[in-house]
Amino acid sequence: MLNRVAVLSDIHGVLPALEAVLAEPDVAAADLIVLTGDIAAGPQPVEVLDVLAGLGDRVCWVGGNADRELVEARKGSPASIEVSNWAAEQLRDDHLTRLAALPLTVTLEIDGLGPVLFCHATPRDDEEVVLVDTRMERWAEAFAALPDEVTTVVCGHTHMPFTRLVDRRLVVNAGSIGMPYGGAGAWWTLLGPGVQLRRTNFDVDLACARVTADSTFPDAAAWVDEYLRSEHSDAEALAVFAPRDGR
Repeated sequence: MLNRVAVLSDIHGVLPALEAVLAEPDVAAADLIVLTGDIAAGPQPVEVLDVLAGLGDRVCWVGGNADRELVEARKGSPASIEVSNWAAEQLRDDHLTRLAALPLTVTLEIDGLGPVLFCHATPRDDEEVVLVDTRMERWAEAFAALPDEVTTVVCGHTHMPFTRLVDRRLVVNAGSIGMPYGGAGAWWTLLGPGVQLRRTNFDVDLACARVTADSTFPDAAAWVDEYLRSEHSDAEALAVFAPRDGR
């Protein structure tokens, strides 16, 4: 039984944002840090993976579609996003081995919540889109194979934090550390005994300058201006994602 779990999702290879969250007292004191996918596909993939690997058993890793795509890109199947193709070429063999072995889901017992299933998008698919306003029928399809005892599901993928009930099951989207939609800052979640959606504020100007200076990704400056500064609102993101949730 875990008392406190910090959930970090969609870091997308942004080291300053990750460091800001890891410095949070509640993250430092957590029994476990769970990563819910899309960890390294961004301008600082090696640095992010090395920092997380250095935390050892304090971190539980779950895979996302972008992690899978990095491995596939190195095998000759290019990703649709250029930063992913670039990031794939930066990774060492040990990075690729780790990413290739990431599970689709992990279930952990957490105080006050019981068995909690962690995934990137949905329990059955690492790139399926479900949103805060997704209709109940689609949630039912996505959760059809879940055991009844799993009454909380924690995900990421769409970079917008939320909590909602789905037919007596609590669903939590932890938000995004490195590519937030709806407001700058690093969004994450603290679990146990309840659920707390958190945002860590940091000097975004300094972080953008640091990533631009340290990354060899050719479009790093434009990338951080768009994503680290949260150029896209949650309303805009919901409008773009909506057709992908089957409505």
